[in-house]
Amino acid sequence: MRVKTGPRTQRRHKKILALTKGQRGSKHLLFKRANEAMMKSLVYAYRDRKVRKREFRSLWIIRINAAVREHGLSYSKFMNGLNKAGIGLDRKALADIAYNDTATFGQLVETAKAAM
Repeated sequence: MRVKTGPRTQRRHKKILALTKGQRGSKHLLFKRANEAMMKSLVYAYRDRKVRKREFRSLWIIRINAAVREHGLSYSKFMNGLNKAGIGLDRKALADIAYNDTATFGQLVETAKAAM
């Protein structure tokens, strides 16, 4: 029995070719190459959703460290002081406070110093 290229197959091919619209060369023209590119892009997307979380946490730590060093303290000592003081702010919130509200962040640093 021969394989027929009916409407169902055409729809499937059209959907995959639409997903690879911005690709270069034959990756957006030929179904086989487009399918390979689409599969690889989905792998990258899955992987990089995890990587994005790591990169943001790293950015927050860098921002907190820079702000804390202006007050003569290291990041690790600051975080230890906050934990001992019972302040449960996460790194995202701390980085936002350090970036946007330096007065409040200064008070947090003083609280962390006092708790150590």
